[in-house]
Amino acid sequence: MKHTKDYLLGEKVIINQPVSGYRAAIDAVLANSCINPANIKPNSKILDMGSGTGAISLCLAHRLKDKSPIITGIELQKDLCKLSNKSAKNNAFDSFLSYINLDIKNIKQELEPNSFDFVITNPPYTAGGMPSPNNSKATAHIEGEINLSKWIETALKMLKPKGKFIIVHRADRLDDIIASLYHKTGDINIIPLISKLGQDAKRVLIIANKGSKAPLTLKKPVIIHQDNGDYTKEIENILRDGDSII
Repeated sequence: MKHTKDYLLGEKVIINQPVSGYRAAIDAVLANSCINPANIKPNSKILDMGSGTGAISLCLAHRLKDKSPIITGIELQKDLCKLSNKSAKNNAFDSFLSYINLDIKNIKQELEPNSFDFVITNPPYTAGGMPSPNNSKATAHIEGEINLSKWIETALKMLKPKGKFIIVHRADRLDDIIASLYHKTGDINIIPLISKLGQDAKRVLIIANKGSKAPLTLKKPVIIHQDNGDYTKEIENILRDGDSII
């Protein structure tokens, strides 16, 4: 696969991505920022479910490397999985970060349920419609046999009791996400992502604790851009310096 060498977190992290096909977006970096290194225990196990080119887990590996985490990504597309493992090696993360070419419906064949402290995911955003002519993009963006509800159900099965589930998704799928988390998680924190002040949220970040009974909290919105189109200071600090959104 023809690919480019790109960078994340202010050029601190190398990421290899296909020239034509799925490429990481800001959503992946914002999702990674939901994990605060100050609150992570050493040797925590983290699963990046549907890892794509590895943006979420590569950023986490850089930010958490002093905590000796064990990070695993699973990805359906074989070529993307190969590129992600190449990125892990390029960053010298390969001793604790690895990617498995695996269909989520077969996840229990490779990974142990109830064994991860965190499951973080940026799943396909589209339930149907006209697919991209690029097969890689179509696979990454459109729900297949595993719909959003089943995706979340599978993620929760991989979590330890009290483990944290983190998802970034479209705001108009919030009802489906909450329905999938109902009675299975608590302490649900919803962070609306707003492109500019005064606009509606198009994306949401959601953090939930498996088995918790604590109430849901709607957090203040995070604004991505200033009026002139530049990133806000908060977003710059996340994208360049690896700050936590929480």
